[in-house]
Amino acid sequence: MSILTRLFRSRDKPSNTLPGSAFSFLFGGSTAGKIVNERTAMQTTAVYACVRILAETVASLPLHTYKYTAMGKEKAINHSLYSLLHDSPNPDMTSFVFRETLMSHLLVYGNAYAQIVRDGSGRVMGLYPLMPDQMRVDRTPGGVLFYEYRKDTGYTILRPDQVLHIPGLGFDGLVGYSPIAMAKNAIGIAMATEEYGASFFANGANPGGVLEHPGVVKEPGKLRDSWNELYRGSNNASRVAVLEEGMKFHQIAIPPEQAQFLQTRKYQLNEIARIFRIPPHMIGDLEKSSFSNIEQQSLEYVKYTLDPWVVRWEQAMQQALLLPSEKRDYFVKFNVNGLLRGDYKSRMEGYSTGRQNGWLSANDIREMEDMDKIPADEGGDLYLVNGNMIPLTGTNKKEESN
Repeated sequence: MSILTRLFRSRDKPSNTLPGSAFSFLFGGSTAGKIVNERTAMQTTAVYACVRILAETVASLPLHTYKYTAMGKEKAINHSLYSLLHDSPNPDMTSFVFRETLMSHLLVYGNAYAQIVRDGSGRVMGLYPLMPDQMRVDRTPGGVLFYEYRKDTGYTILRPDQVLHIPGLGFDGLVGYSPIAMAKNAIGIAMATEEYGASFFANGANPGGVLEHPGVVKEPGKLRDSWNELYRGSNNASRVAVLEEGMKFHQIAIPPEQAQFLQTRKYQLNEIARIFRIPPHMIGDLEKSSFSNIEQQSLEYVKYTLDPWVVRWEQAMQQALLLPSEKRDYFVKFNVNGLLRGDYKSRMEGYSTGRQNGWLSANDIREMEDMDKIPADEGGDLYLVNGNMIPLTGTNKKEESN
């Protein structure tokens, strides 16, 4: 194998195991005996809640295309990308549904893909989601990146300029790895404990056991089936068992309280929240949350959980959707200010500080509160300062003249 071939060979997928390790990075069986994949994992309430929270948050954030100006920036309302990203990327989807779909793909599979439809001049005319499990990323022998998408009718080869690709955390910078596949053992334990609980209640909330007969039972299967028919199941939980001919019932399974069943389920909930970096109170665990710290936890969610995902989205869209000639003048940005705002009193105090110190006008404040602007001739754009404040340079000159 030549040096160039080794350099540019495909690194789009991890190998089944790391060298010297038995840990698998792919969907499949876990050490808890449960099959963990994108379907079974989403049937676990904690995984579903984490994916839903992040997907809905990214989908609900205001998303705008901006243009650099001499005064800073302004919304590029007339740019073709503006309405596609803000309103509807294709005739079948709203912007919310499109972003929610891609974000759920990103969280479950580790990658999100969308086909880019362009006009003759190269401008984006539409975006259509592609299923990550049908996509293969590879390079030609010459090192050119391409995307191979599998459909019912065969395979389609897409160029990089035809695909919006948002990768998650990965090892090669090309594709991301699924958080669910990487942590399938933790999710497998959660699935196993949930199934155990369901089976426990299906058996009438009683552990399994052994029926002991002093003699020889001619048809043990018939006796077992008769016992299960009368006493097995939640509907038969309160029935009184009648043991004849000296039979005895011996419990052999470990009771849930001895197996720390509830503690295990609670720990796995926090374990899954840790995978997606979701504050436990957002998925229903309020044990360590209170009125004094829940707002701070919500702010930390925006800073340390949501922000990295938002940056991935922004940079991927700017790289794939803007023409090379546009990248110096335009950019795409999510607005997370609404999530960072405190309570009403804190916001008003902050606005008051900015207004009195001259770096916020009335219209700046009203825009952040989604209120209509005051006309400029009525003072809406004025920047004011306190009258008892004077420039430090002016004071020095006055002292020197005296």
